[in-house]
Amino acid sequence: MQALLNAIATMELPATQAQRLFHGRGGLHPGSEQWVLDYFAPVWLLTSFKPVSDEELAALQAALSARWQQIAPDQALNLVFQCRHEGRAETLLLAGAVPEPHVVSEDCARFRIHVLKGQNHGLFLDMAEGRRWVREHVAARKRVKVLNLFAYTCAFSVVALQAGARQVLNLDMSQGALTIGQQNHQLNGISSGASFLAHDIFSTWGKITRGGPYELIIVDPPSYQKGSFVATKDYARLMRRLPDLLVPGGHALLCLNAPELGLAFLQDQMHALAPDLQFVERVANPAVFADVSEERSLKVLVYRAPELAQA
Repeated sequence: MQALLNAIATMELPATQAQRLFHGRGGLHPGSEQWVLDYFAPVWLLTSFKPVSDEELAALQAALSARWQQIAPDQALNLVFQCRHEGRAETLLLAGAVPEPHVVSEDCARFRIHVLKGQNHGLFLDMAEGRRWVREHVAARKRVKVLNLFAYTCAFSVVALQAGARQVLNLDMSQGALTIGQQNHQLNGISSGASFLAHDIFSTWGKITRGGPYELIIVDPPSYQKGSFVATKDYARLMRRLPDLLVPGGHALLCLNAPELGLAFLQDQMHALAPDLQFVERVANPAVFADVSEERSLKVLVYRAPELAQA
């Protein structure tokens, strides 16, 4: 874990934006692959994807405490540790406190998060550039109608509406996640334009179709969620629907965070199942999420529907 200790020893005072400071999971720091360090101001979140000894944890806490005293001597250290192993997560508050509610910022948006429970904390930091793409895309077009599938806590919806979208339909199976999504809209002073449906997407196509067509469709599913979505068999079911749900010239943002599935998994299926949709670009991931293999890292792909043929 020396690379993580080195990163802590040399880090500067982080901005108030929610951000990742160390990404061992990318494989670029040999010996520290299990470690991730995030800053959800004013709380540090240290995550290990393997069991950790008391000595290792104490050493990291001491290093972080010492550096924090140097760069922020007037601020208390708030530190949460989470160990994820074999599908389980154990979370401990090691120092300080966590505010309730805990609200963090990204660009000009605010989001409610929860770092003391669950493995997903309310905002996926690796999707920051995806959200920025949506903000810029919508701002350049204004008044677009957006379909946000697997909306989770609706961060995409918040940035789309801030950028001028006229309507966003948010769908997710989790009513709890959508409730936080509604709170996120309220946090940002958004009182209209968003709707929320807690439904299984695959049994809701009638409502989805009646609400369309859409200028932008965002597809950001879990890679594997038993009983809900398994990318290897279910992503194709979504792709087949896209041409009929998009307006001419509309765009689809397809996301997949599955290290075992490369770009070809999405691109080959799109070519076979929605051949009229043209690949536009892959949205770059935040620099801190650099990976030894771009094939393993988060994939965010933009596709575009054809324009109407000229008479």
